[in-house]
Amino acid sequence: MPRFLSIGECMIELASLGGDMMRKGFAGDTFNTAWYARAFLPESWSIEYFTALGDDRASGEILEFMASAGVETSRIRRLPGKAPGLYMIHLDRGERSFSYWRSVSAARQLADDREALRAAIDAADVIYFSGITLAILTPEARKTLLELTQAARDGGKTVAFDPNIRPRLWTDKQEMLSSISAAAATASIVLPGFDDEAAHFGDGSVEKTIERYHGLGVASVVVKDGAKGATISGQGTITHIPAHPPAAVIDTTSAGDSFNGGYLARLAAGDSPSDAARFAARVASAVIGQPGALISREKLGL
Repeated sequence: MPRFLSIGECMIELASLGGDMMRKGFAGDTFNTAWYARAFLPESWSIEYFTALGDDRASGEILEFMASAGVETSRIRRLPGKAPGLYMIHLDRGERSFSYWRSVSAARQLADDREALRAAIDAADVIYFSGITLAILTPEARKTLLELTQAARDGGKTVAFDPNIRPRLWTDKQEMLSSISAAAATASIVLPGFDDEAAHFGDGSVEKTIERYHGLGVASVVVKDGAKGATISGQGTITHIPAHPPAAVIDTTSAGDSFNGGYLARLAAGDSPSDAARFAARVASAVIGQPGALISREKLGL
């Protein structure tokens, strides 16, 4: 059975229902991508999430939620005295901002057990992680993760990375940029968002972003540029894929994560990069027309 492995942090999500009412859910960038990969990969694929959780009730609820979504959790470590991180979504006309409480999150120790992480990566065919995964780790744990993703790519596995640049999670800008670049250099597919790349790396165009990541040895670069669509570069060709116009913009949370999940799922199932990106654009369009990060396939209508 082929395996898709996503590595990162799943958190408790609080979303406003209006007034003082909040809805509790569970989400996080790499788990969101795993969710959409599960929705669109054939049942013959196994989807696994790798993180660390605490021994508290909320951590148990997260595990139950993942399992109910068809995501394998058998390698997730439970750490005594730890708990999950938590975030709150603030929405303003569909655009979101966040408040976070994650300083004691168990996921910060997800790469501390090198052999457990190695076993998960060795068992996978597609490995996915993000800049947020990097940001929550200590420098030594970050080094461990990148050594293992490099070995996986060198061994012929597909390693996909979304830089997902979040400066608030880093204490030093240069460390952030060098870590993002080092991670990209271990990947076979990089899926950056152009707004982030322009703001933090100073890229003046999508083409500059593509050139920079190819310069790090990345074979395939997929630059997401919101309503302007996505640009795919690989094997000497560059293709622009238009965005799929949404019926309405309700909540942009998980737009990029859902694109990644749809894209990687279709690519793993045998689609060409262009066809996979066209499908992923439809997924992202449907997701931003619904409230919340995780939308069922039935509600997406795809």
